[in-house]
Amino acid sequence: MSPESRRGILRDIALQLPFLAWLIVLWMLVWNQFTVLSFVTGLVVAIFVTRVFRLPTVELSGRINLWYAALFVVQFLWAILLGAIAVTIQVFDFRRQPGAAIIGVPLRYADDLVMTHVSITASLIPGSLVVETDRDRSILYLHIIGVRDLDDVEQQRQGVLRWERRIVRALGSPAQYRALKADERAEAVR
Repeated sequence: MSPESRRGILRDIALQLPFLAWLIVLWMLVWNQFTVLSFVTGLVVAIFVTRVFRLPTVELSGRINLWYAALFVVQFLWAILLGAIAVTIQVFDFRRQPGAAIIGVPLRYADDLVMTHVSITASLIPGSLVVETDRDRSILYLHIIGVRDLDDVEQQRQGVLRWERRIVRALGSPAQYRALKADERAEAVR
């Protein structure tokens, strides 16, 4: 075996370690046992699952900004609360039907991981649901309720783009973060 192929295998193992650890923890949580035996069986199951049901390797950015991550969590919980209140008001407002729309939101900084985070975030906030993703063009299609005109649609689109920026600040790769900062500087100059 050549040194290059050995390095490639070691690199793949290093990239898979977080997922193996997560599968082991998940196994132990499912069985509600935190013993050596459950760890070993979880390890065997995790190795089996990752070898038999092989998925493409997802490279994590390796960058987590704790301040922006904590800020993201607080803003996300606040958005869930506001979204739940807004949907409740719309349900009990018998004078008018809430409008609905399907909108496309082209993401600016998305790779597969950021796109997944943005779509999950947008779907968990009451009032919106991701119905389709276009990976090739980095577009999320969302079903939105509570829209009355094009201004509401644009406001929802800008809201999703704000979530994308928040996620890139918290978890994005260094290149994504630099691109975000460059765009913010260019907007500040305008």
